[in-house]
Amino acid sequence: MKDAESWDDRVAQLLQTYRSSRGNPAWYMVGRHNVQGHSQKPAAVFLSDSGCTVWSYADLDHHSARWAGYLRDLGVKAGTKVATLLPKCPELVAASLGIWRLGAVYVPLFTAFGVEAVDYRLKKSQTEVVLSNDANMSKIPSAVNVQLVNVDRTDRQSALWNDWEEMSSDEPIILLYTSGTTGYPKGVPVPIRALASFEAYMRWGLAVKEDDRFWNIADPGWAYGLYYGLIGPLLIGQANHWLMRPFDPNTAIQTLKDQKITNFAAAPTVYRSFRAHGYDLPSTLRTLSSAGEPLNASVVDWARASVGIPILDHYGQTELGMVVNNHQSALLSRPVKTGSMGQAMPGFRVVVLDDSGEEISSKRQGQIAIDVRNSPLFWFEGYYQDPQATAERFIHDGRYYLTGDMGSVDDEGDFVFTSRADDVILSAGYRIGPVEVESTLNSHPFVAESAAIGIPDTLRGEVIKAFVVLRPDVEVTPQLQSELQTWVKERLAKTAYPREIAIVGELPKTPSGKIQRYILRQQATQSSSTMEQ
Repeated sequence: MKDAESWDDRVAQLLQTYRSSRGNPAWYMVGRHNVQGHSQKPAAVFLSDSGCTVWSYADLDHHSARWAGYLRDLGVKAGTKVATLLPKCPELVAASLGIWRLGAVYVPLFTAFGVEAVDYRLKKSQTEVVLSNDANMSKIPSAVNVQLVNVDRTDRQSALWNDWEEMSSDEPIILLYTSGTTGYPKGVPVPIRALASFEAYMRWGLAVKEDDRFWNIADPGWAYGLYYGLIGPLLIGQANHWLMRPFDPNTAIQTLKDQKITNFAAAPTVYRSFRAHGYDLPSTLRTLSSAGEPLNASVVDWARASVGIPILDHYGQTELGMVVNNHQSALLSRPVKTGSMGQAMPGFRVVVLDDSGEEISSKRQGQIAIDVRNSPLFWFEGYYQDPQATAERFIHDGRYYLTGDMGSVDDEGDFVFTSRADDVILSAGYRIGPVEVESTLNSHPFVAESAAIGIPDTLRGEVIKAFVVLRPDVEVTPQLQSELQTWVKERLAKTAYPREIAIVGELPKTPSGKIQRYILRQQATQSSSTMEQ
């Protein structure tokens, strides 16, 4: 890192802004920018089939105040948990800011979730109010005790709530559920002070400049889209572009061209889709960033050949935000090493630990971890109402946070991701926990038990393959695979169904009864190799 002392100063300035006194998250994102000379600056650009709608910071202030007034009349106050099950749309942006104006806690739900996934998160989070629309209301279980608001059928005539409820920097503003790995999804409380690290990534990792036209295409139902598509641009007084329709490569590439995007962030799957369809990237692009899953070198080479710039790989987690980057900032940039996800971002000390929890280097493989005591931008303190899961993440009296990912670091501080210590599946930028897939499959009347793994896929990075043991006397029919896939799509998520299903007699297990997924991965690899021969 260049000029270490100046980076310490920059980190300290961010900490002073977001940690030293009471504040309000919506004021940091909107209120402080809605001032003379800046109030008409674009805050959000909404793109739909009917055209382009641009909200200024004054507009966003007004609409979020309207939502805050409406929610306050419903009884929402500081600490109340309010969920949204909404697609990318103006109501999602305004409502989330209205929630934060009141000091309430925002619980984002991904619109591809099925009924069971929604039910689990609403109950675990103890959500009191849910905002949804006509297209998604049916996914909210009737048995859940919440107030339901259909934004398509609500006029919201309440008086504007122009205040900003002050909170301490440790109070949560978000409760976001991560994908299950060794168990069900866990709730990650995000406090106000996390905004310091979010702003750091916007400025140093993505290097969003004053004159950039920025587009983070990720869905705000997940961490990357929420932290750096909704929150991050507003923290630095910029705008994100919101494409209000399902992803398809043709529309996305045309949007890049029409909107003259200069700074683009997406999962590797998006770039692979562009390449697979034979598209060239537009010349307006200044930077390309990637996050959510490993980025393969062939895609980087394609981008460089297409537009003359590489895609820079970045690494983070729901519990961390982004912490290791091939930084776009000119002050932090270094020659990109093939296969490297970059260096630790200022404010974080990232290390690799061996099995005994000791730091290792010189390209030896171990578990990637955060040195908590020497990472002032680290903000995660534990999972919501889950002390056991929290304890498993911290070792040496809280000195290190374990990411659960395996990797290595060289003598120059460049990290390489090698594998996952758990079984999470990374498909098309989504982190999918096998336990949720298996639980949904196991609820089918024909299924006795199942196991899910990720297998390599050229376009999506990985896809889900399920191994299913059927109940006695169940007959295998040509329609069975399709039926099981639909079952998971409708009950869990459209992004989390098994694209391959193998009917097996039994599953490999440990003596204690735990499924040995690594054996299934070996079997899948051997089967693939045999087919290729």
